[in-house]
Amino acid sequence: MAPLKKKGDLAELKVAFDLADRGCAISFPYGEDCDYDLIADFEGVLHRVQVKYTESDGCAIGVRCRSHSLTNGELGTGRSFLHLRLVPTRNGQRLGIRDAGDYTEPDLSGHEREMEPAGLEPATSRMQTGRSSS
Repeated sequence: MAPLKKKGDLAELKVAFDLADRGCAISFPYGEDCDYDLIADFEGVLHRVQVKYTESDGCAIGVRCRSHSLTNGELGTGRSFLHLRLVPTRNGQRLGIRDAGDYTEPDLSGHEREMEPAGLEPATSRMQTGRSSS
């Protein structure tokens, strides 16, 4: 197994453990062609979770938001890179800065809340109602 694949798999397990510790039931998709890495079920509300492995320089975390693999035949779209600050900037800039601490306590209640980067995203109704009746 490639070293980056191992790191990504380990990151998924750590996120799954953290979410399970918060009271979520965790489901993993079968195969590699899903738009998400796992599903977190918190009190009946399903959240699609996309996990990205990254390393930090101690000041900020750089996150590559796009996947290098094809999903449903298309490359990912949207933000390609994101910085989360671990410590305040040296020049005191605050505008446009994302504090990593703002993403450590995800809202699992299902209330409408924009969370960027994707972090946790409520599962689509298609996913929740698209189960086979047989």
